[in-house]
Amino acid sequence: MSGADIDRFKEAALSCPLPPAVELIGEKWAFLILRGAFNGLKHFEEFQAGLGIARNILSDRLSKLVAGGILERSPDPSDKRRVIYSLTAKGEGLLPVVLALRQWGDDWGYGTMQIVLADRRDGKPVRKLCVLAHDGRELKLGDMIWTERAGHGKLEAAE
Repeated sequence: MSGADIDRFKEAALSCPLPPAVELIGEKWAFLILRGAFNGLKHFEEFQAGLGIARNILSDRLSKLVAGGILERSPDPSDKRRVIYSLTAKGEGLLPVVLALRQWGDDWGYGTMQIVLADRRDGKPVRKLCVLAHDGRELKLGDMIWTERAGHGKLEAAE
């Protein structure tokens, strides 16, 4: 890679959405809270019991996820002293991220999934997540390049 290519990479990296996204959700408890929310946990006590997390850490992470627009807080209509935490559309958009990380962990020996996510309609497991081309072909790392959003010019090979 030439010096000019490195400079273009650095310029693009400074506006990359990955670092701020990782800052918001990139730690163990945030992912476990997300997993809990995807699986129907709604109350502070459910998250605490289901995750085995200390109250102060849970309170901090829930606050950060609410501030980041991932979860929203609302009063529980059945008990005004309790709060319901629910996923926002932004939070639901993280499902492929959480599922991909779970599948990666299973593939590389960080646990084995005895329970898999399945299609509610037919009960069959969801397909393994992968990167797809615009025409549906599965792409590997060497099949891709970075390019300007408008389609003008290559930035670097994704190798």
